[in-house]
Amino acid sequence: MTVARDSIVEFCREYLRVKDFEDHCVNGLQVEGSESIGKIVTGVSLSVKLIEAAVRKNAQMIMVHHGLFEGQVKKPPRLTGYLKNRLKLLLAYDLNLCGFHLPLDAHPEIGNNISLCRLLGVVRNRKPYDIGFMGELKKEMAFKDFVSLVNRKLGGKAYALNSGLRTVRKIGIVSGGASSWFPGAVEAGVEVFLCGEIQEPVIRMAEELKVNFINAGHYNTEKLGIRNLGKLLARKFKVEVEFVDIPCEI
Repeated sequence: MTVARDSIVEFCREYLRVKDFEDHCVNGLQVEGSESIGKIVTGVSLSVKLIEAAVRKNAQMIMVHHGLFEGQVKKPPRLTGYLKNRLKLLLAYDLNLCGFHLPLDAHPEIGNNISLCRLLGVVRNRKPYDIGFMGELKKEMAFKDFVSLVNRKLGGKAYALNSGLRTVRKIGIVSGGASSWFPGAVEAGVEVFLCGEIQEPVIRMAEELKVNFINAGHYNTEKLGIRNLGKLLARKFKVEVEFVDIPCEI
């Protein structure tokens, strides 16, 4: 069974509320390929490894969180080097490429941040914080035990700063490169801020503000949403969808 490419793309754009976001990435179809889709490969970030996997698996569409034109929407991209090589492969095999960035971080049902909250037990008094959330654990937990939980659930080794309380409950979560939002979360009362990257000034800031910080890895904090989207598409369109895990520790 195959499904029209444009039906899948339009559903994703509507479901993820793309029009509600100002983003530096293209959300939707980035490279046009075959009109008929029988298999979709999903992944966190576009790479030659992911494209080659899609070719081996006879997919007609690749759907990712980080696509071909990351951060290059405001000015014409130069299709040289790695961009040229990726595009050349996509076109050679008539592969569609779709990317969904901020809408997939923020979605309240399948997004990266709500999924992290559920996975880590941040379920009480939860409220939005930009594209992420702030909330509370069911009960207080030693910070070192919460870090161990993060590592176990996400399958990585987080960089953790125990600059604040040894026992915590109030958690802020924003996936990906969100360490610059740390001060606002502190003002809102979090005891732990978890994201996917850390900037050098934030280390001193966390120490001085006496708040705990967890860098759980950009890849690891953003692999849940794209997997959820793939499962949703498989159910709705009855197409085969396979997530390809290409781990990255940062």
